[in-house]
Amino acid sequence: MDRPPILGLILAGGLGRRMGGGDKPLLRLGGRTLLEHVVARLEPQCAAGLALSANGDPARFSGFPGPVLPDPLPGTPGPLAGILAGLDHAAESGIARVISVSGDTPFLPADLVTRLSAVAPEAGIALAASGARQHYTIALWPAALRGALRTYLEQGERRVGAFIARHGAASASWPAEPVDPFLNINTPEDLAAAEAISLTAGV
Repeated sequence: MDRPPILGLILAGGLGRRMGGGDKPLLRLGGRTLLEHVVARLEPQCAAGLALSANGDPARFSGFPGPVLPDPLPGTPGPLAGILAGLDHAAESGIARVISVSGDTPFLPADLVTRLSAVAPEAGIALAASGARQHYTIALWPAALRGALRTYLEQGERRVGAFIARHGAASASWPAEPVDPFLNINTPEDLAAAEAISLTAGV
């Protein structure tokens, strides 16, 4: 039986301080932006399409193939606010689950959604892992958690791991060698390493 369609949510709200500020997903890797790399890997896995979590002028993402969703809460509550925006959008569109990924992870695996869907609890969260590390923002979320997440944020909480721990999570793991599929670009050195990987490993 076919699984229900899943919305892909790309988190692009980070301030990129270690890269000198600005939108990290718009940095270029191998002739394309990081965001274009993420879209190319995620879009084929998401039957319900993609959405982008980002604040500010959405025109800077004018080529993105889906809605740009601002944080639904004031201030800068962090990635959970972006995830809440995605869960709200999904629920309003009749979509039961959302896969969140970071906008600076250009090597996402082609089986990300399939494998997280296979381990996801009925009403819980499924996390991606590589090596011994869990990636809290690369996860499959039920839209039904949006009320609990909004309450958590309105109470001043911000920690992604603490919210996940409250609601239980399964995980699926990928090997971190020879290339970590969840490598994210935080510094100029990370970007240079990703350039080398894309040239030598052909990913």
